[in-house]
Amino acid sequence: MIIRAYLRASTADQDANRAREQLKAFVAERQTRITTFYVENASGATVDRPELQRLLSEAGEGDILLVESVDRLSRLPQAAWEALARQISAAGLQVVAVDLPVTHMAMRPASGEGIEAWLHQALAKMFLEFMAAFARKDYELRRQRQAQGIAAAKEAGRFVPRKRNLKLYSAAIKLRETHSIRATAAILKCSKGLVERADAWAKTNAAAEVATDGE
Repeated sequence: MIIRAYLRASTADQDANRAREQLKAFVAERQTRITTFYVENASGATVDRPELQRLLSEAGEGDILLVESVDRLSRLPQAAWEALARQISAAGLQVVAVDLPVTHMAMRPASGEGIEAWLHQALAKMFLEFMAAFARKDYELRRQRQAQGIAAAKEAGRFVPRKRNLKLYSAAIKLRETHSIRATAAILKCSKGLVERADAWAKTNAAAEVATDGE
């Protein structure tokens, strides 16, 4: 059995490897081991994740896609999740989420094509759909509350903008001279959004320098 473990954290300052030992313990209890780890810092609200795409491209029929929880795999809107689910199915992968016991049966030895196996597969798929929708809803609620909190802080004069990681910005800007946004994010192990913000920051500074020179 080939087990491909996917580990994700949303931002560069979070530890994407946080759940590694938990996943290793999970498979050890089932007397097997993880074949390959795929680790990245990227938003679960986008499918533009290099390590996830690498996992899908390397997978074969019957392989396991192991995650700590469904929200590590997806916080996507419905249409994007359905597209990703089709990719997963086409790759021959079965998703196992540690926090979703109904998916654990995929880790057991094959039990044939009987009605029991078919029912378990149907239940697993249904619960995966439910948890993917829940993960997206949770993401949207967090964004909404964040926006409300920022608006309230601004109104009260308490809002302090997040400081830019200028060292990371500088590295991203340098890499962007020869690399795409996606490749730059992969090299720096950061989100595509951070690279895009670094690009925008560099362009704003360049425009400001031009304006100053013209005065």
